[in-house]
Amino acid sequence: MPTANNELPPTTTNQTPAPHLIPKESELGPEDEGSKNEIIAVIPKGERLPQKELPEQQSNDLQQVQKVGFDYTTERSTTHCSDLASSPKRPSSFFDILERGSHHLRNFSKHDSLDSPVNNNKTASTEEASEPSQDCGHRSDVLFENPPPADLEATNESILRKHNQLDLETIIWDDSSRDRRNMERSTLFDIDGMISRLLQVGKSKPEKRLCLHDNEILSICSAARNLFLSQPVLLELNAPIHIVGDIHGKFTDLLRIFEMSGFPPASNYLFLGDYVDRGRQSLETILLLLCYKLKYPESFFLPRGNHECANVSRIYGFHDECKRRCSVKIWKTFTDVFSCLPIAAIVAEKIFCVHGGLSPNLSDLNEIRNIARPTEVPDQGLLNDLLWSDPANIKDWGPNDDRGVSWVFGRKVVVNFLRRHDLDLVCRSHMVVEGGYQFFGERNLVTVFSAPN
Repeated sequence: MPTANNELPPTTTNQTPAPHLIPKESELGPEDEGSKNEIIAVIPKGERLPQKELPEQQSNDLQQVQKVGFDYTTERSTTHCSDLASSPKRPSSFFDILERGSHHLRNFSKHDSLDSPVNNNKTASTEEASEPSQDCGHRSDVLFENPPPADLEATNESILRKHNQLDLETIIWDDSSRDRRNMERSTLFDIDGMISRLLQVGKSKPEKRLCLHDNEILSICSAARNLFLSQPVLLELNAPIHIVGDIHGKFTDLLRIFEMSGFPPASNYLFLGDYVDRGRQSLETILLLLCYKLKYPESFFLPRGNHECANVSRIYGFHDECKRRCSVKIWKTFTDVFSCLPIAAIVAEKIFCVHGGLSPNLSDLNEIRNIARPTEVPDQGLLNDLLWSDPANIKDWGPNDDRGVSWVFGRKVVVNFLRRHDLDLVCRSHMVVEGGYQFFGERNLVTVFSAPN
């Protein structure tokens, strides 16, 4: 594959962020009553992009719609976000917010200050073509001073649509599981203690020795595997929710996301895959994500990325990290969990979220729902495309020459897909983009990438 160097802009490393970005429900005024249906994408950024002005008066239809970056249309957003955005004392890894009411997306009019479409040849490169990046350092001064208590009680309800909800506790701790019979029940239920130890790792330089024992890792993987299989392949979720792109083993940046946007269960999360490889702390990253999934199974979601695959993670770093710090057996156990992850999600019935993109083999969303798990990623076909395809400035479909696998798709494909399934937006990751996000076409597809550097 060709090699491309596509680095994100340098970041500033001064102080911790403001206390909160999103106002609590008790702080919302009458004008914010519709904000409970907002979709929030957490997007990493280096240097802040130049701010562009919007007209002073916005139409009533756009009062609760917020643009990407720092051009806001609501008074609430300006009040709670602009001070942090313009502060010279921002944290080293800054996160913009994409906040929009899904029911307004179709009526959102194009404005001169909006971002230009994706250009695969100039401003965006495929992350597979990049050399494995180095971790961006471990600075305790930009992390939280006091991690939230792991036993914090959930204050939010399930965001899984009701027909997808199951008796999760019974499924997670299924007595018929072989691993379950071979382990102490007290170990399986010590999720709080494991979360606490993982959070403490973020405050110091990582050590070769992992903070969890092998039997604890096996317990987490066994329970997570059962949980993923109990939930749908195509998740159907309600808003509000934070959407996060590729993490790639950048554990300190994952903690910054939680610090700025709220630790579970204060905020709901939908990640878009690629949790491992490239970064130096893939183990801590995937373990913390799985622990939060087990503790908050109906408000924390982890769809699959193309790196959640044995063939890819064997090459790009996760296999070697497991072998060096644990054992090859642990890596094989994780790949078994990866084969059970969900594939895609629909948020608020209007936003299709997936790691890669669309597929010429996808004519009905039930085809995603019918994907059997556990499953490996095939060399071609629907599942391969959902994890590997990319948007491009073409009209229809074309071979994905940069990756050597799957397809690229054009604006017409996106428009037809959204119209056919009564959707408004495709949200995907999988591609390095400057500033952490980039719109494509008529702003009906957005790429989110959350691993800085």
